Amino acid sequence: MHQILKKSNKMKKITTIGRILFARPFAIFGINHFVMKEYYIGMLTSFIPLGAYTIILTGILLIAASISIIFEKFVKLSTIMLAILLFVFIVTIHLPHLFHNDPERTITLIALLKDISLMGGAIMIAGIYSEKEMPDLKQKNK
Repeated sequence: MHQILKKSNKMKKITTIGRILFARPFAIFGINHFVMKEYYIGMLTSFIPLGAYTIILTGILLIAASISIIFEKFVKLSTIMLAILLFVFIVTIHLPHLFHNDPERTITLIALLKDISLMGGAIMIAGIYSEKEMPDLKQKNK
């Protein structure tokens, strides 16, 4: 029994480190939306509304998701919203830029694949926390 608890504590530490490592870059990406606003405005495609306001809003959302994941508050909600936001980035920024005759197509492809991977990670965390945050539902269904 003692060994099981020991392994459980080790896994909890490892998953905590993984969760924080996953979340921190989103805070940095969010801060960059304020610091490098002009760069991000240049990336916007013509059908994204509100220009700079959209950049600021996405920066706030990224920072909020990061804080939520790190401090384990509303993790399921924030990771689902993060996955949706990443999907919006993929569809409205990466894919349109990929189909332009852009000399930086390789960088665009890397950013596309990065966001697909991060979206997958956010969905996995949402799945894990849906079980963690609603254990009573699981018990009632048995």
